[in-house]
Amino acid sequence: MLLDFDHHATTPLDPRVLEAMLPYFMENSGNPSAISHRRGLAAAEVEQAAREQVAALLGVDPREVIWTSGATEANNLALKGLLSGKVDRRGLIVSAIEHRAVLDPARKLARAGVPLTILKVDQQGRIDLAELERAITPETALVSIMWANNEIGTIAPMDEIAAICRKHSLWFHSDATQAVGKIPVDLRKTGVDLLSFSSHKIYGPPGIGALIVRRDRGRIPLTPLIEGGGQQAGLRSGTLPLALIVGFAKALTLCEQEREASAARHSRLRDQLWRELCARVPGLVRHGESVAHGTLPHNLSVGIPDLDGDALLVRLQTSDLCVSSGAACSSTNREPSHVLTAIGVPEKLARASVRFGLGKNTTEDDVHRAVEILTAMVRDLQSEQPGRNVSTK
Repeated sequence: MLLDFDHHATTPLDPRVLEAMLPYFMENSGNPSAISHRRGLAAAEVEQAAREQVAALLGVDPREVIWTSGATEANNLALKGLLSGKVDRRGLIVSAIEHRAVLDPARKLARAGVPLTILKVDQQGRIDLAELERAITPETALVSIMWANNEIGTIAPMDEIAAICRKHSLWFHSDATQAVGKIPVDLRKTGVDLLSFSSHKIYGPPGIGALIVRRDRGRIPLTPLIEGGGQQAGLRSGTLPLALIVGFAKALTLCEQEREASAARHSRLRDQLWRELCARVPGLVRHGESVAHGTLPHNLSVGIPDLDGDALLVRLQTSDLCVSSGAACSSTNREPSHVLTAIGVPEKLARASVRFGLGKNTTEDDVHRAVEILTAMVRDLQSEQPGRNVSTK
């Protein structure tokens, strides 16, 4: 039986979410834009209710919720939509540990002439706030810093970054894909102007996400990436996937209802996992632990010293333990994780690193079993290395 410790990559659909969605695949299906008949009007009411539900949970106006196919599209809409249009300023500031869904469009914009600054981070994955202020120029329009990192779990100082952006009249975007539903995200309290997140990270269906486009500081001049129907105030055309939207709203509601209890349980299990691994694998290194702002409660990223990372990856691919040796979106790239490189992890250790992502169904027995599988794997690999004394217990 497979042991899933890769809940940063995706999460299984919650049965309660599936139950909420099923009628809208079948007898209650409808196009929310087809308002010339009762089925379309009923679909529009359901979509609006889901929009209001998501908005209330995040502390925003329902009109500020823009449905997308996921956080990748939402990130692209935020960056390209703002900086590709006719704006007075086009400069962009991001951090070195952003997801590729931010870094890749940022670099593409830079090739098109957008001034781009990539901020360095410390060993915990935090930017220097003074360096952020120094990086701001008269050309700067947008700062994009992820709320919580998908590989090492570091949580950014969102209030402080937002205050700097407001001070300099900049737009502030955050990829909150790993934060929403896991830690408090309330935009009534944090001055984020654009927020991206996905359903499939919170036990909802894949293929649906959202971009929050705030209106409290006036209209943000986004240029749509997808045109051809004028849905969602023209910002994102296309028939709205009603069942997915219903599932997204249900998943977020459940995650918020259970968030505090889940966080406490995940933190306990994560700490137990770390202690057991440390007792069995001497010299184990933990990546990105941050005392100041904390880390995601379900995240643990570790490096195994003096181990062949490529050999470890091959063993993982044939084992029952589902963990990631890097971000899932770059798992086909054998280069070291750009996040681990950015926080100063040496290449060999970065290659021999593993990310655990605990989920709502993770148990103590799962933790024990994961430790057994990984330590046996490490022991076998070390025994194959010439001149190596095996020390895992």
